[in-house]
Order: sequence, then structure tokens, then C-alpha cells
Amino acid sequence: MPFHGQGVPGSQRKAKSVPPEETSEEAAYLKALGEKQKPVSIKLAHGEIVRGWIEYYDKNMVRVTREGQPNLFIFKHEIMYIAEDKK
Repeated sequence: MPFHGQGVPGSQRKAKSVPPEETSEEAAYLKALGEKQKPVSIKLAHGEIVRGWIEYYDKNMVRVTREGQPNLFIFKHEIMYIAEDKK
């Protein structure tokens, strides 16, 4: 029985291609959230959760509009995740 990782004798392994660095899906997702003004929760690297909707974004940051609180510009490298709120 061959060990894990060993192929069947005589078979050729195909080289795996490296996944692309950028797929443009992030931009499409943020655009859709902003256009629909979907409420989101944004968890930051230090644990704080910010709620609002994404008004603007670019390659480095997002602008979050909040009701009754100041709007925020948040650098993307500070964001752990963005989740749609169920409302």
C-alpha cells in the first residue's frame, strides 16, 4: 500500500497552479453592500466590533456610516472580517 502522497507507479502528477493574488470578488462584494446600504458588522483586529453600512471603499480602506455616531474610515489591514447583519 503506498504512503499518502505517493502516486501510483507509472502515473504522472499534474503541477498545481498557484491561486491568483486578487480575484476582484472583494470589490464586487463591497460595492454590492454599499449600493444596497446593507447593515454590516466589522470586527477589527483588536476585537472591537463596528456596526453601520459601507459608504465608500478603495484598495486600502472602507468608510463606515453609522447612525447617531461619527462615520469611520477603517484601514483594511485592521479588519478581521465583515459580516452582513440580519435585519
